[in-house]
Amino acid sequence: MLAAEIRERIMVPWGHGDCIDLAGVTCEGPLDLAGLDLTGVDFSRASFPDGIDASCARFLGVSWFGATQFGGEARFERTVFTNDARFERACFADAANFGQAEFRGIARFDGARLSGGARFDGIACYGNFSLQGAEILGRASFRKAEWLGGLWCEDVRLPEGADFTETQVHGRLWLRRALAGNTPLPDTAFALSYGYTYN
Repeated sequence: MLAAEIRERIMVPWGHGDCIDLAGVTCEGPLDLAGLDLTGVDFSRASFPDGIDASCARFLGVSWFGATQFGGEARFERTVFTNDARFERACFADAANFGQAEFRGIARFDGARLSGGARFDGIACYGNFSLQGAEILGRASFRKAEWLGGLWCEDVRLPEGADFTETQVHGRLWLRRALAGNTPLPDTAFALSYGYTYN
């Protein structure tokens, strides 16, 4: 499906429960959603060989990207996800940028593979944020991120030097078998943690 066709289908007014089914679609050309208000969409198992730019967009319904393939850069900086954002088992071949994104529901990156590095600087997540079994290669930065619904990192694989400067975790911090490089990720990596820590 052409990128322009996808854009036209999802930049429609959202009503409660609305979700456009684009599961398994392959996008021809880079998908430009920057700055748009978008209805609920299911991109599960979709493929974006040339990447996606959803910077400053607002996903007003569900935003499902489970097992989605991103061949080019994935730009979600300053994006607002008003409902659950699901990226479990997604594969990012290029850089993934979620800087200053706002997750108002849960954010799930379970089993995701981010091969080109990832930026989560300054994000705010109101539900649980999960990286269980995820792997980030290259640079990973979470500087000034705030997780208001807790942070789940069981079995995550992060690069050595992953940056958690000035981060805040409210609620449960789960670090069992979490690694940064070849060493366990310590709770001391986080500037402030207000709940229980499990490691």
